[in-house]
Amino acid sequence: MPRYPTPRKFVPVNPNKYVGDPNNIVCRSGIELRYMKLFDENPNVIKYSSEEFHIPYISPVDGKEHRYFPDFLIQVKTKTGDLRNILLEIKPSSDLIQPVKGKKKAKTFLSEAMTWEINNAKWKFAEAFCKKHNMKFMVVTEKEIKYKW
Repeated sequence: MPRYPTPRKFVPVNPNKYVGDPNNIVCRSGIELRYMKLFDENPNVIKYSSEEFHIPYISPVDGKEHRYFPDFLIQVKTKTGDLRNILLEIKPSSDLIQPVKGKKKAKTFLSEAMTWEINNAKWKFAEAFCKKHNMKFMVVTEKEIKYKW
């Protein structure tokens, strides 16, 4: 799915499910839009938020602390009726393939390799955050949207 050149607003059908300002939900890609619609309409998703908090992480590029804003935090009702909090990062499936040197121009490879390393650092810190707070962390793509939460 193409990324939007500029963020778009998402208007929920069920604004009471959104944690945060339901009049200011930003959608940054077509994949995110599809997930937002799923969260908003799926009765098993009790509540959700989008980029409403951050997790500090150390960038492997500059060694400094930065802020990672995960795409979504959702609360779902499981098949057993329990509530589960899941932290989600939405990425196109192509972003989950580690760049290979020699297959692209050097500048392109360097940029993609840096992004790859930064994303992995963010996700490592997100996994630790989730473990500490009894949550699950997932990176999902356009391929998983067909599954119902």
